[in-house]
Amino acid sequence: MALVDTQIEDGVAIVTLNRPEAMNALSAALRAELAAAMLHVAQDKAVRAVVLTGAGTRAFTAGLDLKELGADTGNLSAANASDATQNPVKAVEQCNKPVIGAINGVAITGGFELALACDVLIASTNARFADTHARIGIMPGWGLSQKLSRMIGITRAKELSLTGNFLDTATAERWGLVNRVVAADDLLPTAIALARDMASVDPAMSAAYKALIDEGYGLPFGIALELEAERSSAANRQVSADDVETRRRAVMARGREQG
Repeated sequence: MALVDTQIEDGVAIVTLNRPEAMNALSAALRAELAAAMLHVAQDKAVRAVVLTGAGTRAFTAGLDLKELGADTGNLSAANASDATQNPVKAVEQCNKPVIGAINGVAITGGFELALACDVLIASTNARFADTHARIGIMPGWGLSQKLSRMIGITRAKELSLTGNFLDTATAERWGLVNRVVAADDLLPTAIALARDMASVDPAMSAAYKALIDEGYGLPFGIALELEAERSSAANRQVSADDVETRRRAVMARGREQG
């Protein structure tokens, strides 16, 4: 049985972590399969957006497989791995297409870090988030200590990381960690609908805009504005007036359909 299942339809790839009996824990084998799956969808021109989720309703992923870690302390190096075959955050980041995290259950520690690698998070009412690094005694190495504070504020991040307490979805939505919370049965349909909206954008434009947002987010604000001006000037010189008019009409038609 594949540890990561990929299904592609209408420009959207659904990538599913498939170890429900182990709460989709990130074993070495699963991490390698996830890297291969994300590289495949990144390179597949038929795919324009990705939904990442977990099998079952209990867990998105419980993080690194602690049984596997306990069997061999050499496995602790996975917490600091930079290669995509061992680091699931890098596996997701190698995809330049929009990645929507459909958080179907708990996202714990390394699973929390994997969720934060996604571009957008939609959560089921079954979902909860927890950072238990401090309780386990392993420092985060996949970005959680820096990303979380930037998303929800430093004091809230400290509350979560220094207690290991679970964060419910209502609070996660209020704090801006997840975009929306839906019933379990609505999770995949909602995530897929959003992915299809993103898939309807020109893929080159989508990739370039995603990169601009991500790269600018890691810079001081003034330098990020300079980056935008540089990228914008270079890209917009390549756009013709006819292109703008054609796309303007398409945007207006789409607005009427949605209105």
